[in-house]
Amino acid sequence: MEEIIFPNQIRMHRRLRGISMQELADHLGISLSAISKIEKGYRRLNQEQLIQVAELTDCSLQDLYVNEKNSEQDVILAWRREQERRSKINETTGLKTLGAALRHLRNDRGLTLIEVAENADMTLSVYHRIEMGQREVSDKEYQNLARALSLSVDKLKSEVKRLDEAGQLDDIIAHNDTKYKMLATPKGMSVSVFNTVENSRKIKVFGHAGKDGNIIINREDKEAKEVVCPVILGSKKDVYGINLSTRRLGSLLPNRAILFADPQDMVSVGDIAVYYIRDTEAQLLSIREDDSGQLYGMRWNPDERIKLSNNDLIKMHKIVAITL
Repeated sequence: MEEIIFPNQIRMHRRLRGISMQELADHLGISLSAISKIEKGYRRLNQEQLIQVAELTDCSLQDLYVNEKNSEQDVILAWRREQERRSKINETTGLKTLGAALRHLRNDRGLTLIEVAENADMTLSVYHRIEMGQREVSDKEYQNLARALSLSVDKLKSEVKRLDEAGQLDDIIAHNDTKYKMLATPKGMSVSVFNTVENSRKIKVFGHAGKDGNIIINREDKEAKEVVCPVILGSKKDVYGINLSTRRLGSLLPNRAILFADPQDMVSVGDIAVYYIRDTEAQLLSIREDDSGQLYGMRWNPDERIKLSNNDLIKMHKIVAITL
């Protein structure tokens, strides 16, 4: 489950609707202190929680992000300080190097994220964050990771060092940094963050309304419109755009929104994904997990649960960016 740190307007919308911090905490299933940190921009919030907040406060996802007209400067400054602090911790503890090395070794062995996560006795979301260099690893977890890659602890350490000194991890670290910045960049900031004159690459946008809130996506359509590729997606070669031509997302996103999907990016709990039920017909799902660990996809307006398996996640296309 990817986590996002960003300045937000959750407190404002919560108060406007007379919702207490405790009610919001209960709705998300987290502590009262966690809510305080989230509202101040200190604590991370994942996609699943963000959707739950929007549903409870009866506003769109767009409304929860800070924009230039009504930004609270203290929140933005606190967010920037937290980003800098985490970045320094990450660099000094070598989390980026370890994560990149794990990804290199996993790919070299032809293993999937799911396979390594299961063999290391971790959830998919935890292992994914480790590969991204955004989570510390305990001694026990390090042992489990070595075992999952059929290595001893000492051999794994030596491999990490060898790959780092040979410069074989630089591209992976750069890719992870770009992806993390994309997730952490506050919406409503300067448009130049997303589009520049120098960035002339175009991305095709597909999609029109189908039955029951489904979206018809014909990626072979040569007449599909094109939009300038957001800068944050510059390294993603297979990404494509989707018109929001379904109201199954209710009021969460405006009609003009464009969702960008990446067939190569791993989908995990907390993500929004494109689930193809036929070659050219798809549904937009919020990937969730119940108390028993069973995966399911949530559709809105009306709510509908769709049972999923880990294999279904592999076949989905992850929504990696949304322009409003």
